[in-house]
Order: sequence, then structure tokens, then C-alpha cells
Amino acid sequence: MTDSDGNGLLPGSVIGILGGGQLGRMTALAAAQLGYRCHIFDPQHGGPAAQVAAGETNAGYDDIAALNAFADAVDVVTFEFENVPVDTARHLARRVPVRPGPKSLEVAQDRIVEKAFLNEIGVPTAPYAGVETVQELTAALSQIGRPAVLKTVRLGYDGKGQVMIGPEGDPAAAFTAMGASRGILEGWIDFEMEISVIVARGLDGAMISYDPSENRHDSHILKTSRVPARITPAIAEEACGIAERIVTALELVGLLAVELFVTRDGKLLANEIAPRPHNSGHWTMDACATGQFEQFVRAICGLPLGAVTRHADVTMTNLIGDEVNDSYSVLAEPNARLHLYGKNEPRPGRKMGHVNRLYQPGGLPR
Repeated sequence: MTDSDGNGLLPGSVIGILGGGQLGRMTALAAAQLGYRCHIFDPQHGGPAAQVAAGETNAGYDDIAALNAFADAVDVVTFEFENVPVDTARHLARRVPVRPGPKSLEVAQDRIVEKAFLNEIGVPTAPYAGVETVQELTAALSQIGRPAVLKTVRLGYDGKGQVMIGPEGDPAAAFTAMGASRGILEGWIDFEMEISVIVARGLDGAMISYDPSENRHDSHILKTSRVPARITPAIAEEACGIAERIVTALELVGLLAVELFVTRDGKLLANEIAPRPHNSGHWTMDACATGQFEQFVRAICGLPLGAVTRHADVTMTNLIGDEVNDSYSVLAEPNARLHLYGKNEPRPGRKMGHVNRLYQPGGLPR
């Protein structure tokens, strides 16, 4: 249902979300505040997103009958993770608008395609090479050098499917440890920090970027993001410019997260992109005029993008595994905002929620 000018979806319209995790949950909550309903398509029943949504379909992403019924029940489709099969998105796009479109999935879910795309549009990355055999890995190591990181081309996150290869590392052992038939070898970057930028692009092509966040990881899992990042204004401006260049080239409608390395000599190298809300953007929920999930809903529904003015400095801390059991003490902190994901079972490495701690501008601990 669109308004009288045929632009944005009217309140009461239904947003279809592929995937049922916490990003879908927080999108559904933001959509409800704007008067929309959400329908979750997820092979698993009762996940975090379905708990707060108006409808749920449980079927495989290759179930054509279920996809058709889902398309008939919604006004626009999006996804909350980038490993939805591209064929699923293409099929749905023939029946209902899909935002972002299949192109962004094709690029983001294959690391070789992603790196090639970034380089083609003038965005620098670490040196890389695709490898499918131990012999190809050995040759790539000779070209790129050591240390290097071997990653699966597809899937893999929070450090899964990644192997560091040091000066004495055995290529055959590394290839086996990667656990896939196709890999990408990336040169090791001696970086000062990792930052990320969340950029929104509307149906009309308008773009707006949030302040870059400075990210710290623990065991390859994002642990904290802080804003403002400890970078110069020039680097912050360049990072936002890179994000806007990428989102424009993808013709993406929605959100794009861009992870970047800041090298010790002040250069920026793109690491990964994600065409969806992102863990490193959770700080926006409490520190900005418009949080990333509301912005995501605005973009895919054809609404004007919201202001991203930041009214506080902020740290975001992920609650991982059993850390969620102590989360209620957070409620006693006057500057803390708690967000839990409705997951029943804490497990090692599993993101159970996050905490945003707000500070007066300039008051963030160094």
C-alpha cells in the first residue's frame, strides 16, 4: 500500500523479512513504532524476530510454494542476514519489491566477488587471491607473503572458517583447517584499528552516513564499539565517502555496513561489507536521533531518511554467552540501555544482547 503520490508505503503495510535472528527482531520493533507489521520467513520456528512479529512462515528458502504465499502476504521484502540464497531473492523480486535487491547479496556473500567489486570501483583492500587447492595456496603465499589469513569464500563469520598462516605455517594444514573447498587468501594488514560506517540510501537515491565507530574484537567476535572513534576528522570523512561510493555502485536501497582497517600510516582499506543493519551500528539505537533499525525501515519503505545527529558519546558492548546472566545489573546503571534478543540458551560465542552506555559529549573514557 503506497501513499497517494505512489511513494512510501503507508502505515499498516507489511514488511517481509528473510531470516529470524536478532537483526530481524530489532527491525520488527522499529517497524512497529512506525505503524508497520512484519512477517518473518525463517526455516526455524519461534526465533528472536518471530517473537515480536505479526506473522511467521517456517519453510526452506527453496520452497517455492511457501515463497509465493509469503510474497502475496507482504508489501516489500528485505533480509536480516546476507546468506539468503540469491535465487530466493530473485524469485521474490519477480512478485514483490525486494530491498536491497539480489545484486547486493551476490556481492556480499562471496568474498572474492566482494573484493573484486570493491577494487573495480576504486576502493582499496588487502591483497588477495582465490585458492581451490593446496598448490594454489602455496603459490598465493609466495606472491602475497606471510603472515596471511585464509578464509572460506562463502559463509563464515565471527572468526569461523578463518586460519592465520604465519611464517612457519603449513599450507596443507591450513587448507584442511579452513574446512571448505574454496578459499581466499588475504594479506595480513598491520592496522591501528578497525572502524565501520553504516550508510543508508533511500528509494530516491538520498544517502546519509552515521559517524564511524571504533571496533574491538575478542576471539574474532565484536565485543565493543565506541563513538566517536579515535580518528581524525579527515579519516572519518574519507570513510563515509567510501561507504557512500559503495552503496551508490550497488544501487542499494536500505542500509550498508562497511568495515575498514585504519593502517598505521593513516590509510583506509575496506575489509567487508554487509547489506543490512550491523552489530557495529547498534550504538545508534540510543545515541542518535534515528537509530539504524528505524533508518532501515524508512529506506526500504520509501520514506524520507531520518537525521543521524548524535546527541551523546557511546560505547556498545555485546553480551556473549553467559554474560547475559549478569545483564540485569545493567538496569541499575543510569547511563546504560539494555537490549536482549530473546534467545533461550546462552552458548559460548553466542550474542545474547548488547548494552549501550551513553556519555556527555567529550566524556567517553579514553
